[in-house]
This record gives sequence, structure tokens and C-alpha cells, in this order.
Amino acid sequence: MSNGAASRAAAARIVFDVLEHGRSLSQTLPQHTEQFDGRDRAMVQSLCYGVLRHLPLLNAAIASFVSKPLKKDLLILHHLLLVGAYQLLFMRTSDHAAVSATVDATELLKKRRQKGLVNAILRNLQRQRDTLLSKLQADQDLNHGHPRWLAEQIQYAYPAQAPAIFAANNEQAPMWLRVNIQQVSVTDFITALDAYDPELRAERSNESASIPLTHAVDVRQLPGFAEGWFSVQDIAAQQAARLLEAQDGERILDCCAAPGGKTAHILELAPQATVHALDIDEQRLQRVRENLDRLQLHAHVLCGDAAKHEQWWDGELYDRILLDAPCSATGVIRRHPDIKWLRRPSDIAQLEQTQCELLDALWPMLRPGGRLVYATCSILPAENKQQIEAFMQRHADASALPTAPDGATCWQRLPGEQGGDGFFYAIVEKQL
Repeated sequence: MSNGAASRAAAARIVFDVLEHGRSLSQTLPQHTEQFDGRDRAMVQSLCYGVLRHLPLLNAAIASFVSKPLKKDLLILHHLLLVGAYQLLFMRTSDHAAVSATVDATELLKKRRQKGLVNAILRNLQRQRDTLLSKLQADQDLNHGHPRWLAEQIQYAYPAQAPAIFAANNEQAPMWLRVNIQQVSVTDFITALDAYDPELRAERSNESASIPLTHAVDVRQLPGFAEGWFSVQDIAAQQAARLLEAQDGERILDCCAAPGGKTAHILELAPQATVHALDIDEQRLQRVRENLDRLQLHAHVLCGDAAKHEQWWDGELYDRILLDAPCSATGVIRRHPDIKWLRRPSDIAQLEQTQCELLDALWPMLRPGGRLVYATCSILPAENKQQIEAFMQRHADASALPTAPDGATCWQRLPGEQGGDGFFYAIVEKQL
């Protein structure tokens, strides 16, 4: 049996879990990869992410060589074929290794009797690859790699930018670091990073605490990790704390705070502020505590539903509130390609309602003259610009402030823009 059979079998099980059981990659990946070393674990992850990025095209490729769909107890083999097809169509793995390892994986999946079937399908795909790939990539609906309902919403909202959004969503996202200026200067951290690996840091023209890397790494091995010198956070997500403009001595509420990246950033910029980090999930709040401990920062960590303030609020008004609202996460698909297949059209209306309730519940907690920053990692207008416009109509004491670099009151960043994820921001001030 080939060495790579175990990684292909694991990838098939993970893709099966996502597509058939509705589990997220973050849930199922660790369960199926704990037995692998770093290299094999990276291979499993690469296979899963790739399959979910290009799922429609891969399904069509397999259908070209399967006389009838694989169902019931053979359904796992369809997902194994997706893994094999992805290697043949998109990876640099040698054809022999890709086919051999994938065919051998049938035994690990307890489908030894179908070994010949899997081999025949992959060999046919290998032989007809160039012609088939050219034909499939000419089909726009297959090539953009998104479910139809989501593709239609993106095309409607962004007719000119839609092709670029689809392309960005199907790329691997870069890794960004945010320097903790309370522990180290940006210059000193860059010096240490360059000494560790001169090829690791991607060049940027502007001086800031945001540092892009040329490739993903185990951040625990980077200089200063244990000392809290930096965090991993996309450059678009880093705008939240900057737009909040928290000041020392102020009372700040960070809603939906887990895993704590924005909470920490607020404290890095205003270390003497009193920050309350609120989240409904006690388990995820443990991540907030761990991150704050490593970064040597302190916040009051609270568990409760932001829409039910009687659970947790002490009655004292906040100077500033950050609401990083629950959303469709359609702006971070390149980091989480399973979002495309786990999200449903009906989810959007439910999320809109949740966002509306949270905004209305938090507004009375903000002092007159205070600032609320509304943020999502969505690119759908219903969750963003339209949500803020409706909020402004409901609250006569709300004023929208310039948010985007061009002075607009709503700032929609699209995936891939300046190397960042898709994010939306709006700043609303309560009138005196």
C-alpha cells in the first residue's frame, strides 16, 4: 500500500463529514488528522480545502466517467474520487502517486471490492484530463466554484467585481501578523522575523503593525510568540479596533468577542481602557482568556447574550461598543471554503434578524456622544449597508460617521482587496 493512502482516506472522510453531515472543517479536521505528522497533516488539509473550493467542477469531472451515482454505503467513494480528481486536475502531485494513493485508500475505507472501479475512473480522468478540464472551465457556473444561490447574490450586488470575488474566494488566503506594540516595536519585531527567516516577510510599502507573510507557518515557532509579540489576524479584520478609536480611561464593550483578536487589539491601542469582552459561548471565551494571557493584556471576560443585557450588564454606559456581528461569513470563504456548502439561503434572513436585534439591544448601553462600530465578515448588502440604513431609520439619535478611506459612511472591503478578507464596517455615533 502506498504511503499516501492514509492521507487520502482521511481527506475523503473529512469532505464526507462536511458535505453529508454539515460539519465545519474546523470541527472535523482535527479529529481525522491527529495521527499524522506535520507534512501529512498539511497534505490532508490541502486536499480538503482544494476539493471544497472546486467542488462543482470536480463533481462534473467525476460524472463524466461514472455511469450511475455512487450512493448509500458507496457514497464515501464519491468523496474519495473528489480527492483523486482534485489531485489530477489541480495539484502538482505526480499522476502515478495521486492515482496509486487514492486507489489504495479504498482499502482503508473498507471498500476493497471497488478498488478496480476507483482505479478505472481515475485512469480515464487522467487520460482525458486536458480536453475535459478545458471544457469544464469554459462553463462559468462550474468554474466559479460557488453554489448557485450565492453566486447570484454576489453577481447582483457586484456585477463588475463578481469575477474577481469568485477568483479571490478560490485562492489560498495569505497569513497576516499584527504586532503587539505594547510588547515590542514594529521595527524590532521585523528585525527578529527577518533574522529568523529572511524570505518569510512579504514587503509592504506602508509602515504599520500589519505584516503579511509569504506563506503560512507554525506561528508557535516564530520569534516572540510565547512573549506575546504578535497575533495572527487578517489585515481587514485589523480595521475594527482602529475604527473604534478607543482611548485610555474609557469603558469599552467588545461584543461577540471570541476568540479575542479584536479585544486584544483594542487593548494594544488603549492599554488603560476598561474593556469588557462579551460572548455567548463559554467554551470559546477560554480562547479569549488564553490569547489575552499570552499577549499580557487584561480584559473583563463576560459570558452572556448581548441581546439580553440583564444576564451580564452592570447598568453603566459604555463610551464605545464594537459589534462584530454574527454573519454569513461570505467575506472569508477563501479561509473557510466549507462556508460555501454549509450556508443556506434561508440563513441570511435569520442572520439579518439577529443583527438587527443586537444593534437595537446595544444602542441603549452607549452613552450620548459615544461610538458604535458595526462589523461583519460578510459581503452581502442585506447584512451590511442595508442593515445600517434600517438601523438609522429606527434611531433618530444615531449619526453615521465617515468610515471608509474615501469618507463614505459604509466601508465594504471585498475578498482579496489589498490582500485582505471581505469585511464591512460602519461607525455610528449617538447624538448628545
